[in-house]
Amino acid sequence: MMTQSLLPYLGPVGLILLALLAGVVSPGPSFVQVARIAVARSRADGLAAAVGMGLGALVFATLALAGLHAVLTAVPALYVALKLLGGLYLMWMALNIWRDASQPLAISAAHDSVARHTVGQSFRLGLLTQLSNPKCAVVYGSVFAALLPAQFPLAAGLLLLAGVLLMETAWYAVVAVLLSAAAPRALYLRSKTLVDRTAAGVMALLGLRLVATANAV
Repeated sequence: MMTQSLLPYLGPVGLILLALLAGVVSPGPSFVQVARIAVARSRADGLAAAVGMGLGALVFATLALAGLHAVLTAVPALYVALKLLGGLYLMWMALNIWRDASQPLAISAAHDSVARHTVGQSFRLGLLTQLSNPKCAVVYGSVFAALLPAQFPLAAGLLLLAGVLLMETAWYAVVAVLLSAAAPRALYLRSKTLVDRTAAGVMALLGLRLVATANAV
């Protein structure tokens, strides 16, 4: 019965996660932090930082979901405006990712400082890095505002939050595992331009879709 009630919301949940994924996989402060910990300390430390990143993202997602749901229900016109702003923001971020795609990724080993962290400290470092990242807060707020249906039941919200936690943690766990090995790390660095521009293209298309359908509440 609950599965049937969730069926109409699986599409919006999947679209929101897809929009977020395009931003998650683009290297930024969180990526560099997990990579630095995995390279300089250990795979276990990198995985602990990945869990911290996932929980930090869950905090942002929960706050965005709770606040925006109430606002969008009370002010339907704001829903249209935020779809426009969310779409424009995604396109702006896609432009920045595309522009910086050919720039080398600066990953500092920082052995002296990072190597002293325990797994628990690496977890806290990942959590604090995510929570202090203003881009993360803006992305969750804009994507949820742009794509969240005006009527969104609690069960669908919990499904979305679980998806956010799984997606963010899994991505950074993959980063930690791959970049703690020398060969895959070198392969990623050689493919950085292609990976970044693919993510930028997906994000730009999603932004265009939001702007084009802004009046379709």
